[in-house]
Amino acid sequence: MTGRSCKLCWLLLLFVIRAPAQAQGQTQVDAIWSARWVVTMDPRRRVIENGAVAVSGDHIVDVGARADIDRRYRAAQRLDRPDAMLTPGLINTHTHAAMSLFRGIADDMNFQDWLRKFIFPAEAKNVDREFVRWGTRLAALEMALSGTTTYVDMYYFEDTVAEVTKQAGLRGVLGQTVIGFPAPDFKTPRASLAATEQLFKQYANDPLIVPAVAPHAIYTVPDDVLRATRALANRYQKPLVIHLSETKTENDEALAKRKLTPAAALESLGVLTGWTVAAHGVWLSDADMSVLKRRDTGLAHNPSSNMKLASGVAPVGKILSLGIAMGLGTDGVAGSNNDHNMFEEMDLAAKLQKVTTGNPRALPASQVLEMATITGARALHMDQLIGSLEKNKRADMIAVNIAAPHAVPMYNVYSQLVYALKGSDVTDVMVNGRTIVRDRRMLTLDAGAVLAKAAEYRERIKKSLGMQ
Repeated sequence: MTGRSCKLCWLLLLFVIRAPAQAQGQTQVDAIWSARWVVTMDPRRRVIENGAVAVSGDHIVDVGARADIDRRYRAAQRLDRPDAMLTPGLINTHTHAAMSLFRGIADDMNFQDWLRKFIFPAEAKNVDREFVRWGTRLAALEMALSGTTTYVDMYYFEDTVAEVTKQAGLRGVLGQTVIGFPAPDFKTPRASLAATEQLFKQYANDPLIVPAVAPHAIYTVPDDVLRATRALANRYQKPLVIHLSETKTENDEALAKRKLTPAAALESLGVLTGWTVAAHGVWLSDADMSVLKRRDTGLAHNPSSNMKLASGVAPVGKILSLGIAMGLGTDGVAGSNNDHNMFEEMDLAAKLQKVTTGNPRALPASQVLEMATITGARALHMDQLIGSLEKNKRADMIAVNIAAPHAVPMYNVYSQLVYALKGSDVTDVMVNGRTIVRDRRMLTLDAGAVLAKAAEYRERIKKSLGMQ
């Protein structure tokens, strides 16, 4: 054996010895995502420069500096985004996903006319199971591509909404609507309640789907049915989702009929005695807020919808100062809002509070991002699972590009996320440890098929409503 070959043998032996030693010092994980910034929203609100997140299965294993993560872990898959931020996935705390197929059919009118003269009739003529299937697919596509990973829904044929949500890989709190008149899916509240119970059983312990019962509102559901929805939710330990104090008309009618505000009426009926998520909360009194705080009711603020329908301005600052968890929501896109863009909701939520209070310090960017992430999770009673990038939480996160002209220069990550960045800047999305968007391409839905079907429905809906 020559001296050269002997030296090569020793080098090879040294490599063989060292490689396993290095591997033994690392823990195998399924994925590591790294970026220029990691915005954790954890209790310390850490913002980690050149950070990374390690994921195994459905949960986060570790969050820290990239150098530290790379030293401790090796991954089957890597995503390196040096021109991006990683943030928790955004949480849309109130919408009606399938109504995406009604986008823009009834704009620029007051709430009661919009609901009773346009939406209810359009639903009666068009909504069936396939409408809900394709409308939810369209909404899921839009939400995922703009950074939403969890959403709260209230609509019909909610078992189909759940099926599509799982197919898309999104997380959903999905409420079967219960209403006091014949609906597109069930003709009686009793039938809706029976379907809700089946939904509860079918998705009792699902990793993505939290089934819910969704009485529409105090003015559309009889009192005995409202009590029955609460009893059903409590029996299965599932949430109840409801509209609450959205308009002045709603409040005035409740006061005239019951001598109580809608929140006080729900409290008197026992509807708030359990896991509850209430949407809007525009016309809440101080006494109402006290009730909601005592009952640990979560709220959903919908700035675009409340502005567009001229419903009013929710007292967000006061609500949050009382410790009531209030997240952000888009509402449906059939005229009360026209998109599912949570970046837009963050921007509008902050500016709406500033202009209506006359205080530019009201609802700062950091607090708005909290509403879209960890506070929204708390409103859903799910903050132990989602809403921040922390060890052992579910791996729900997004990568947001920060290299576009509207994204530079950057001095503050919260300001940039709320006031400068857009839903279209989202490049990658992970939910429950599964990548569902990569390089702005949806991996779980056929985008072309969804868009083609939406075009078909447009012609069908126009014909049904006699639109030119």
